[in-house]
Amino acid sequence: MPWEKRVGTATSIQHPFHKYTEDIPPVGGRSDLRQGVRKHPPDSVLLASSAELGWSAISAELWSHSVSGTQWVVPQCVEIFLVLAGNDDGLVRRSGVGFHQEATPQTGTIWLSPAGIGKEIALTAPIPQTMHMYLPAALFDRLKDDFNLPTETAHSICHAAGINDDVIHQIGRSILSELAVETTAGRVYLESASVMLAARLIHKYCDSGSSAPVTLDAHPLDSVRLNRVLDYISANIDHDITLTDLARVGGLSLFHFARKFALAMGVSPKRYISRIRLDRARAELAAGKLPLAQIALNAGFSSQATFTRAFGRATSMTPLEYRRRRR
Repeated sequence: MPWEKRVGTATSIQHPFHKYTEDIPPVGGRSDLRQGVRKHPPDSVLLASSAELGWSAISAELWSHSVSGTQWVVPQCVEIFLVLAGNDDGLVRRSGVGFHQEATPQTGTIWLSPAGIGKEIALTAPIPQTMHMYLPAALFDRLKDDFNLPTETAHSICHAAGINDDVIHQIGRSILSELAVETTAGRVYLESASVMLAARLIHKYCDSGSSAPVTLDAHPLDSVRLNRVLDYISANIDHDITLTDLARVGGLSLFHFARKFALAMGVSPKRYISRIRLDRARAELAAGKLPLAQIALNAGFSSQATFTRAFGRATSMTPLEYRRRRR
């Protein structure tokens, strides 16, 4: 897979959610706890990261891990650890207050870690490729009403080791694709994917009270709400559109909005916004007035290169080829 951000050997990286609370020496004569970053073994290799992609609802990293052990860490986010290329000869060992787990990191297996619970981790053999996804606690708080849950839901996710879950695996793979290659409405999809992941964890792996979602009806958005959402997308197509914004305009929760929009329009919010932005990019290319870099920015891409690749996948030609043919 053509990873754009290949950064070589690294021991740590900072991004919006991959933060841990670590014990550090006293500061100013007193004990202190300070925000820190997750420490990875010196021989582990960071293959790709969402740190510079502007993701707001989830963060992700792709790693190749060596034999190692980590210090005690207390994660602030819920972590999903997905083995993309495993090692049947090794073990992943985790221990904390009141629990000890070990499981073989076979390809496709998954580890879950709740927020706010400390643990130590040791790998007895290298794992060629793993994906770490981090969901902020605030996301789980926003879903409490939909699942009739008490507070601090992110702290109530189970410590699961070496499980198989097709839903998490499929969503993880789609997030991996977005990490490799940006799409025109990738941020909208990532927000939707983060909600789907959080809902799956609450429904299947939560120890806190009832985890049954509220009853879902099969009715799409009514025409008034739908038109408000479509008008909002049209008016803000030049700007960063989030699923949170669309749900607010539609007067629905995040959990319900994407599904109801798809029922009404026949496509997901991501695909609808992608289509609108691609149509606009075609028109701007044909007009020949704007540079490619500006057209890429208008379409929601972080670089001209990623726009060129996405445009090529959609039209089987480069933006320059499209412009030449329309002159």
